[in-house]
Amino acid sequence: MQYEAGNFDVIVIGAGHAGCEAGLASARIGAKTLMITINLDMVAFMPCNPSVGGPAKGIVVREIDALGGEMGKNIDKTYIQMRMLNTGKGPAVRALRAQADKFAYQHEMKNTIENTENLTLVQGMVEELIVEDGVCTGIITKTGAIYRSKTVVITTGTFLRGEIILGELKYSSGPNNQMPSIKLSEHLEALGFELVRFKTGTPPRVNSHTIDYSKTEIQPGDDEPRAFSYETTQYITDQLPCWLTYTNERTHQLIDANLHRSPMYSGMIKGTGPRYCPSIEDKVVRFNDKPRHQIFLEPEGRHTQEVYVQGLSTSLPEDVQQQIINSVEGLENAKMMRSGYAIEYDAIVPTQLWPTLETKIVKNLYTAGQINGTSGYEEAAGQGLMAGINAGLNALNKEPLILSRSDAYIGVLIDDLITKGTSEPYRLLTSRAEYRLLLRHDNADLRLTELGHQIGLIKEERYEKFLKKKEAVETEKARLQSTFIKPVKEVQELIQSIGGSELKDGIRAADLLKRTEMNYELLERIFPSDVELDPDVKEQVEIQVKYEGYIEKSLQQVDRLKKMENKKIPDNIDYDKVSGLATEARQRLKQIKPLSIAQASRVSGVNPADVSILLVYLEQGKIARVSAE
Repeated sequence: MQYEAGNFDVIVIGAGHAGCEAGLASARIGAKTLMITINLDMVAFMPCNPSVGGPAKGIVVREIDALGGEMGKNIDKTYIQMRMLNTGKGPAVRALRAQADKFAYQHEMKNTIENTENLTLVQGMVEELIVEDGVCTGIITKTGAIYRSKTVVITTGTFLRGEIILGELKYSSGPNNQMPSIKLSEHLEALGFELVRFKTGTPPRVNSHTIDYSKTEIQPGDDEPRAFSYETTQYITDQLPCWLTYTNERTHQLIDANLHRSPMYSGMIKGTGPRYCPSIEDKVVRFNDKPRHQIFLEPEGRHTQEVYVQGLSTSLPEDVQQQIINSVEGLENAKMMRSGYAIEYDAIVPTQLWPTLETKIVKNLYTAGQINGTSGYEEAAGQGLMAGINAGLNALNKEPLILSRSDAYIGVLIDDLITKGTSEPYRLLTSRAEYRLLLRHDNADLRLTELGHQIGLIKEERYEKFLKKKEAVETEKARLQSTFIKPVKEVQELIQSIGGSELKDGIRAADLLKRTEMNYELLERIFPSDVELDPDVKEQVEIQVKYEGYIEKSLQQVDRLKKMENKKIPDNIDYDKVSGLATEARQRLKQIKPLSIAQASRVSGVNPADVSILLVYLEQGKIARVSAE
């Protein structure tokens, strides 16, 4: 029997990494928010790799924090190891990665949610949306509870019609043997949404007591204190190591001999899996010339003996999994505590979304996370933050927030999804961002804090601190630009000691810093500042000065892009009346409904000639004449 259970501005369905960010964001900007999830014990749960960050993904976490999100703060309070990756490469590809205490992570996030004003957390199974005249106005749960709202955000992860596959066994389930969401998936189809079937997987976990670590290579965390959040001031120092080992010829023989029992090769798995996170059987088949593959042994927490066997994702039968584990050096006697498995689930085709992550089919309904076809906690959290912000702003009758491709990796992620779609679980990569030199780990605050403050997620104290940092960077850059360093003995000796060529004349401090062999620390010995500068200010000055030419070139490209973004395509355009468009382009433009010429140019199947024809059509004012008629 149905009953009225409450009224809210925003309802968030799901409490995974997307749901947590969505609920917290909408509540913090002032929208009365309900977060409803199948199991309260699974809030912010990590069903797969217990880690946060990595290439591109780590920058997303910094962006989430710069906008006022929670993931960075939460991992900073609960990690067991922190490392900066790609330190030997340029700043555009550096990224933090933290190994999480998965249990502490979820408990800390749940505690934050429970103590956030305007946010109500409840347990329940949502089976139906309330849609009136094409507008979503609430939800109905399995128990008959009716919750009404101005906007709804769906963040159901891999729960929609989830099925776990393990060897010859297949059964209905969400991740980690949780209850799946079946009726909501059917309801979305009934509303007219196009769904696709995707697949992901997880490796086995083994008991740490049964591992011979002496046969593996230790992977310690960084000694230098690091953090994802710009607000973190206390650092965890008692880090735990991870360990590295490898598969071998025996491992690969076992996999080859049992491929007929693999659901991936028997035809039992129908969904498309992630290209950039293949199963071990897929790696052995696809890269059969490689004699070994890396296996990382990653602790799941401080108070558990479970170790995540990274690199051994599989859906082979349990008996085969145990043999494979025992074939690996250091794991000869390892005991499996949980077997790996594959999971198939429904996702919506993301080209059915606007840039705000509101659906095109149902107004005031938003989706975020793996339901949109992505993989990874970070991609989910970034989408969740934006969906929560926009659902909250919509409910409060305010203008939406849309990040462009030049603003953030989150902007790249969302634009890729809604413009190009995805035929497999989407993973964010640095190569997907054409402006990656601008979208760095070190400058996320300079790019996004202003926006976070404008919408109310960045509070005044933090904003004032940000403004002081920004001013300090500009002041120091100006000092380096305006001061000349003379070729005195001390300067020449320092330059010689680092393998540089001697100065023939005076040189601006900024130009000296641009030299390959020079860094800010060395420059300080010649030309110290009158004020004590924070390390992050020094880092920012060095990067901005050293890469000034490249950054300027990227900014010029961004300016050209913005001109294209400003060429809006009217809602009432009829692509059938645009003569000269290729058939594929016309079909794709009708489906995607791009908002600007820039977005139209990124639609798959639309070539430069089609864009030129569309530009001419718009500039000739034919849209206006059609409207007038």
